Amino acid sequence: MPSSATELIIALDVDTLDEARDIVHRIGPAGVWYKVGKQLFTRHGPDSVRFLKAAGKQVFLDLKFHDIPNTVAQAVRAAAAIGADLTNVHASGGPAMLAAAAQAAFESHILLVAVTVLTSLGNSDLQAIGCPPDTGAQALRLAGLAKDAGCHGVVCSAHEIAAMRDAYGDAFMLVVPGIRPAGAGLDDQKRVMTPAAAAAAGARFIVVGRPVTQAADPAAAAAAVRAELTPA
Repeated sequence: MPSSATELIIALDVDTLDEARDIVHRIGPAGVWYKVGKQLFTRHGPDSVRFLKAAGKQVFLDLKFHDIPNTVAQAVRAAAAIGADLTNVHASGGPAMLAAAAQAAFESHILLVAVTVLTSLGNSDLQAIGCPPDTGAQALRLAGLAKDAGCHGVVCSAHEIAAMRDAYGDAFMLVVPGIRPAGAGLDDQKRVMTPAAAAAAGARFIVVGRPVTQAADPAAAAAAVRAELTPA
């Protein structure tokens, strides 16, 4: 298991390996963890993980598996086999799927977190898909399923960190997207927080994409975010 200090995961939401390599090169040692998501992985597959591992980086493979239990378990094993250090599933896949995924993660020595409620969703969005219109309550409910199934933690909004810590303790891993440094635009996120506030609340990892990767100086932007994560 990684240490308990809050760490930055930089999201490589780009189209090509050349773009991803350029970002990683420009950021240099200021970047330790990187997220490979659907955009890059769909175009380039396992190579998008392997080049990061060859560069000595840690990889969060963010594909949000959601299928029948056996299919998801095999996907988790495959994520570990290509070198990912952390991957995720949708908690809404239910207890059996979560348990199968957690067992596969245990056997494959990969960290596993379950997505609760996407940070792009608000209460009205939940209501539209037939869920109770309360993002916080829904996130806690799904996190409980994930914990009971044996997942290492969850992906949740920064606004749910305190409630997650109260309900499930300090050892439960919280991966928090929707992080925006002070002054950055919201883009398509609805439930956001600054890096310092998320770290103070108890995030284990924060995920930051465009404010770092699209900065004029990505290394300086990454270093500035990491500086916010360390109390003075």
